[in-house]
Amino acid sequence: MPMTIGVPCETFAGEKRVATVPEVVAKLVQLGFGVTVETGAGAGANFGDEDYRAAGAEIAATAAELWARSDVVFKVRTPTPAEASLLRPGATLIGFIWPAQNPELMQQFAARKATVLAIDSLPRQLSRAQKMDALTSMAGVSGYRAVIEAANAFGRLFNGQVTAAGKIPPARVFIAGAGVAGLAAIGTAASLGAIVRANDTRAEVADQVVSLGGEFVKVNYEEEGSGGGGYARVMSEGFQQAQREMYAQQAREVDIIITTALIPGKPAPRLITAEMVRSMKPGSVIVDMAAEQGGNCELTEPGQAVVRHGVTIIGYTDLASRMARQSSTLYANNLLRLTEELCRAKDGVIDVNMEDDAIRGLTVIHNGAITWPPPPPKLPAVAPAAARPAAAPATAPAKKSGHGHGAGEPASAKSLAIVFGVGALLFWLVGAFAPASFLAHFTVFVLACFVGYMVIWNVTPALHTPLMSVTNAISSIIAVGALIQVAPPLGDDIAGRPGALILGLAVLALTLTAVNMFGGFAVTRRMLAMFRK
Repeated sequence: MPMTIGVPCETFAGEKRVATVPEVVAKLVQLGFGVTVETGAGAGANFGDEDYRAAGAEIAATAAELWARSDVVFKVRTPTPAEASLLRPGATLIGFIWPAQNPELMQQFAARKATVLAIDSLPRQLSRAQKMDALTSMAGVSGYRAVIEAANAFGRLFNGQVTAAGKIPPARVFIAGAGVAGLAAIGTAASLGAIVRANDTRAEVADQVVSLGGEFVKVNYEEEGSGGGGYARVMSEGFQQAQREMYAQQAREVDIIITTALIPGKPAPRLITAEMVRSMKPGSVIVDMAAEQGGNCELTEPGQAVVRHGVTIIGYTDLASRMARQSSTLYANNLLRLTEELCRAKDGVIDVNMEDDAIRGLTVIHNGAITWPPPPPKLPAVAPAAARPAAAPATAPAKKSGHGHGAGEPASAKSLAIVFGVGALLFWLVGAFAPASFLAHFTVFVLACFVGYMVIWNVTPALHTPLMSVTNAISSIIAVGALIQVAPPLGDDIAGRPGALILGLAVLALTLTAVNMFGGFAVTRRMLAMFRK
């Protein structure tokens, strides 16, 4: 029997997001599920009850009715103990759970024999899990919103201008941490015209920072900072000291600082001290995106914007919720992709496959049994890559010792010689017995194949598609020329005019090739335009 997915109102103070949107409701119904939404659940994100009804959902009048009717519950914020008590025994809950921070809640769900999928526990290192990665979706929205909040509090233009009233210098923005949120902030600030600098403990993100229009600021200390699951790791005391010195210098120079440094399950590291805040220019702004976990700035007050030493310090913990419609849509799409993985049969019934690495990582409670933390996911792509180079040297000498010469390179050279020999023989036969006119055309054909191969082989892969469009158009021109050459001798009737069949084919060919030619060049022009800034 098809299951019912329930979407309750979020009870967390100030939370405006909703776990699904009308557009996604229609897709869940197509998967075979019934969908019930608590009345007013989407009001904060500007989705009305009528929008949900039109998409195929039913509306529940109260939270108790919603939870009682739902086999599967979609949530955004972690449920409160009161909400957890409303979950039907044996039902499934999907949302942000944070199992390490909520052990009592985990026990409460286990007592109800529930199955709980924590979207925050998704193994992000699996490429196929990216479509379900709600942490990334929310971080991207938060990074964008952080820049908007900073611009609102800054009181000056981000981009530099020269006007009749005077010269306006561009804002200088420093972003601590170049994860998903940091990269979103870099791109947003750069697009607004600011001079953007960024730092991260992971050296590999430097190219990403530069590609978004920022400048990567290195710490004068060599240490690798990559951790598991795409997060940075805790650095040594020597690195942290060098990092603090760099941050102190940036604080004196820039107008806006946005901090994003956070490791899940741990308090936010202190990056900006009170002394650094005092050294900033009056009117400067700090946006602390780690405020919910204590903050990266020593003077941050979670949930508030305060002014200290002439600097506005923004510690909002609801940045994603401040763009509720956008973030709700992204989150709903993440849950839809997860539901598609759980319901491959499209029969409205979910199947929690504990053999699937992505699903196993998400599942923190299965039928009342606590399964968190999960085992490390299998990463089959890494092992063969490491094994192949080691196996190759061991195999080659063995073949050499058995036959007195290697079977690898000599064998391939022998095969190549045979191919060339057969090809030379075929060319000799063609030259010896074919008519002179055919030989001329055949020579041009062979040379065209060789030149065409060499031209395409040396083209940058990114330009292959535009090149193919031009090649397609040129091929049409060649086809028309060939048709003109071939048609008269094959299609002349007694009067010396082309036959009706050949004439009809020629007109059709000309029409199709004209479309192909003009279309090929038009497509090429549009494709090449994408490579121009």
